[in-house]
Amino acid sequence: MAEIGIVIPAAGQGKRMGVGYNKQFLSLMGQPILAHTVRLFQESSYVSEIVIVGAESDLLVIKEIVYSYKFEKVVAISQGGAQRQASVRAGVQALSPTIQRVVVHDGARPLLTLHAFHRFLGETEDYSAAIMGIQLKDTIKRVDISGKVLETPPRELLRAVQTPQIFDRGILEEAHNQAASVGYYCTDDAALLEWMGYPVQMVEGFQENIKVTTPDDLWLAERILAMREVRSPEFDI
Repeated sequence: MAEIGIVIPAAGQGKRMGVGYNKQFLSLMGQPILAHTVRLFQESSYVSEIVIVGAESDLLVIKEIVYSYKFEKVVAISQGGAQRQASVRAGVQALSPTIQRVVVHDGARPLLTLHAFHRFLGETEDYSAAIMGIQLKDTIKRVDISGKVLETPPRELLRAVQTPQIFDRGILEEAHNQAASVGYYCTDDAALLEWMGYPVQMVEGFQENIKVTTPDDLWLAERILAMREVRSPEFDI
């Protein structure tokens, strides 16, 4: 398996959390959310390097977390851009030239398990670009600006996208550079590859891999981690 580098965008301010500072510094089971996220990749034998990208005002706190929890695989803590896309681009640029495959994972998605991550790496080894996602439980409607329903897309063809997302470094850098040159922005890196015409493979994720965005999400994350502490190992995701 090619050398893998991790880029963790952690520059979001988390306004929906309503705490007035970066939500990734909130305590989850007694440790910062970001620490849970980074630890997973620190423990993976497949990961060579980790880059964390944060807002300028948060860089010192991120450095303190990395030092306190002895995350030796973190090779850079980079300043992010105005959009997530610019932050990921900065993170990729901070990886060593030897890194051939890049995984992008949200800093506020702390419940990915080592088993699920390694399964993801195995399932995506033959793809230049691949992402994790889950089937939708609810019927989805497309509406216009007034709320009028325009269509009901087939639910079986829709997925809610998660991270991690994995890419060959060369095409990821190409997509980011092309997008930056023309001012094109999108909400995740896979969309950049789609825009460039590269195929992106979807593989199955899992429901517990939530992004902590609201106070309810933090409550749920606490419950999930508490459940994992008492759950039998054969139920690991």
